[in-house]
Amino acid sequence: MSRPQPLLSFEVDTSGQDTSLKHDDFDSEVRRTWYHYLPLCLLLFLMVAPYPSLLIVLVNHYLLTLNKPTAFVVHFLITFTLEFLAFASLMVCVVRDPGPVYMDASDHDPIHQTEDMGLTEALMTMENTDDDCSPDKFCRKCWVPKPERAHHCSVCGRCVLKMDHHCPWLGAKCIGHRTYPAFVHFLTCITAFSAYVATISISAVWWSFDNPLLVPDESTPVHELLLAAAGVIFTLVVGSFLVYHVYLITTNQTTVEALSPFLLLRYIPPLPVSMKLSEPPMEEELSYNQRRVVRDAHRFVRMYDVGWRRNWAQVFGWSKPRGWLYLLLIGGSVNGDGRSFPRNPRSQEMLSQLAARLEKEA
Repeated sequence: MSRPQPLLSFEVDTSGQDTSLKHDDFDSEVRRTWYHYLPLCLLLFLMVAPYPSLLIVLVNHYLLTLNKPTAFVVHFLITFTLEFLAFASLMVCVVRDPGPVYMDASDHDPIHQTEDMGLTEALMTMENTDDDCSPDKFCRKCWVPKPERAHHCSVCGRCVLKMDHHCPWLGAKCIGHRTYPAFVHFLTCITAFSAYVATISISAVWWSFDNPLLVPDESTPVHELLLAAAGVIFTLVVGSFLVYHVYLITTNQTTVEALSPFLLLRYIPPLPVSMKLSEPPMEEELSYNQRRVVRDAHRFVRMYDVGWRRNWAQVFGWSKPRGWLYLLLIGGSVNGDGRSFPRNPRSQEMLSQLAARLEKEA
């Protein structure tokens, strides 16, 4: 005797169809239009804009005025090499996917798992699924398994592995697990290029003021001043971002984690039922004093800080024989799968102390 069909089921006719949930299925939710690429076009313009003035300064000052062909060649090679490396890492950030989060049909396809099941059986089965795909670790917006450190980008409409931030300057794309090394490499090359151009331009301007009668072209000092000002500005602006990300790498944090103290609530041990909080607790459920406790704890609790050497190795380490070459050209290749990370051995103890303080402030 066949089992009666339930009134409500998840049965879907998948005959002859590929039911694996690919990353492209979720990335297609948001269609980028031409104005999304305007900041990227502006960035490319800013990267090539200094070169006419830079060539004028190198030729007129170092080659014709000072008659130093060696200095001209050295400055030319260094500036163009740094710019080439910056373009290489920028291309990686724009073209490479930051970190796809998808669900393979052979392992976690809910359509196959709930075939011939009623609603009650399907919900009961979910309780025994793998921990990475448990209901509290599913993204409630794009409905894919949400590994640790993955976040949903509301602009891109998808989840990103180890998401750092959304960057409109890179074609409205996110910086994540697979593009973060290239992003830091790009910041390093731009900062080094700006500082180098500022140095040689300030040196040329200083010489021109000391020897005004020996300057063959009156427009050359103007180019030197403009390059010096632009170089100093970009060194300070981009360099500040670079210093901040050096700090994040050293402490093994992402920008999202560093700016969102209440992400710690996802990891704290279960709180007493008498507190009447969700599991895990939500920010809006906490009192003012409890929120201050979480903010204070966020300055000391580093969930993934395993020492600065291992922290840097997670981002820029390599295992292949020519890994150093990838590190030099585009910032290195990806380490790990972006789904699991070693944790700070003291993190659980600190989280228990945080839970105790939240209970005390209740």
